[in-house]
Amino acid sequence: MIAWMQKNNKYLVVTIWIATIAFIGAGFVGWGSYKYGSKSGAIAKVGKVKISQEKYQFSYQNLYQEVSKSFGGQFDDAKAKSLGLSNQVFQTLVIQAYWLNLAKDYGIVVSDNELANSIVSIPAFQEKGVFSKRDYNAFLDSRGLNSKSFEAIFRDELIVQKLMKLIDKQSVPYERNVISSALGVEDKIKYQVLSSNDINVSVDEVAVKKYWKEHKDSYKTPKMFKLSLLWTETSDLNVSKDTLKEFYRKNSFNYTSNNGKTLSFKEAYKSLLKDYRLKKAKKRALLDYIALKKGKKSPTKTEIFIKGDKKLSSELWKEIITHNVGELIKPKAVGDRYVTVRIEKEIPSHIMSFEEAKKEVVRAWIAKQKSKLLLEKAKDILKDSTKLIYESKYLKLSYSGKITPLNSIESMEFLKKLFLSNHKKGIIPIRRGRVVAYLIVSQKIAKADSNLSTGIKAVADQIKRRSLEQNLLKELSKRYPVEKFVKGL
Repeated sequence: MIAWMQKNNKYLVVTIWIATIAFIGAGFVGWGSYKYGSKSGAIAKVGKVKISQEKYQFSYQNLYQEVSKSFGGQFDDAKAKSLGLSNQVFQTLVIQAYWLNLAKDYGIVVSDNELANSIVSIPAFQEKGVFSKRDYNAFLDSRGLNSKSFEAIFRDELIVQKLMKLIDKQSVPYERNVISSALGVEDKIKYQVLSSNDINVSVDEVAVKKYWKEHKDSYKTPKMFKLSLLWTETSDLNVSKDTLKEFYRKNSFNYTSNNGKTLSFKEAYKSLLKDYRLKKAKKRALLDYIALKKGKKSPTKTEIFIKGDKKLSSELWKEIITHNVGELIKPKAVGDRYVTVRIEKEIPSHIMSFEEAKKEVVRAWIAKQKSKLLLEKAKDILKDSTKLIYESKYLKLSYSGKITPLNSIESMEFLKKLFLSNHKKGIIPIRRGRVVAYLIVSQKIAKADSNLSTGIKAVADQIKRRSLEQNLLKELSKRYPVEKFVKGL
């Protein structure tokens, strides 16, 4: 997702704002924090439009949570920083501000009535199809926003949507015919599939050691910590069904399925029980922390952890790496219980000796040699087309069958790369350490499948829309200067 954003951020339009609406509908639990001074201040100004700190925080939290889902929840602020998440959010807000400036110039507004109708129609704010002010206020409280701030953010999104509808231009028949012709290109190829498994490499001890010397900074022991842990259990806390139902009523928007639908009480039961017990056991955990601090309790156990060990939470690791040896860290939730941590010792990372790293180095050296020899073999085969043992029928990008001896996924991967190539012959890498050496022996343009007409129109419309947006944004960036009020953006 981040790679796509980096390539397309000049014409993302309202990607994050579409995600915002989705998150309002789905609810989102927990996010990263990225703070720049006061909440009320503006972090930048684009033309006549200010980008507020609140809008930035709200957008950042939404994107953070979406990316976190794609990482299976194994995501933290450090990873967000390495991916440039904050910059992506800021750039998207700048783009939105360009559109808002244009909307202002042309008098495009969203009335209070339009705003109200849009908000009350959001499913997450409805109970049995009727707007629930209680759910709306609960949502605002959970996000740390007042209604005025949220409605200002949402109004901007609606204004941009209205502007987009006004400037949207659909493709004309000629443009659709061009796309249709491109999709109708068919190639007949001769090819050979080569695998690194067929390449034999003898280990050269001298070459391996030389490789290690050149790359030894890549072979380090992980940083480790000796930690004393005092666990506070929560499983012995009895919770009545009525109590849990009341907890669900107040927090139901935080329990959603992958498609954004609010889970029923029964579906969310295990998560509700865990969260409620953690909430009630917090005081017990703090008392354990005080007892450990005063020496009235002993740690449950002391053990050595590799930095980032998933037995502990990412939130706890953020605390561990910012505390000193001997310091005590206040209780943090890990799974369904709390843990208080004392840092006993830091064991720094160091470059492994050749003997320590030898197994890993040998594997890396062999993989590199195989890759080099595989490429040489593929190049040699391309010099003599008689060595290309397979010949295909006419293939097109939309072909969904298998290309011998590849499976369907590999065939799809190969075709995508083949039709993106401008070369009559070449070498295409595919998964599992294999390559396909190919030669196009014949090419034709077939009539496009009539079943694709709707899809072709959609593709042509999208290309035209993006081209228009990209060129318009270039002009808007010249017209509306960006002033940054915060360093690091």
